[in-house]
Amino acid sequence: MRLSESAHAVLTDEGGAILDERSGRWTHLTPTAAAVVLLLLSGSGEEQTASRFAERYGIGAEQAARDVRTVVGMLAAQGLAADEPALARHWWRWRR
Repeated sequence: MRLSESAHAVLTDEGGAILDERSGRWTHLTPTAAAVVLLLLSGSGEEQTASRFAERYGIGAEQAARDVRTVVGMLAAQGLAADEPALARHWWRWRR
């Protein structure tokens, strides 16, 4: 998962926010959600993120997977997440 081109994250250990430049709206994140986003943006898939999240915070694998799915679902619902790789999309625009 990656953020859409119009989404810009400001993440800290205390939480964070994501700006959607299309709407000008900020989505505020709890520290837990910010940690999930940081792990996802590091290139980890959802499964690996859940595993790393569970290990880092000492929680069960099922709870970690639910937390990751919740954050990914929230980002997708607000149009802040993009599934396709950035290079593929830029390459396609270049070819046009």
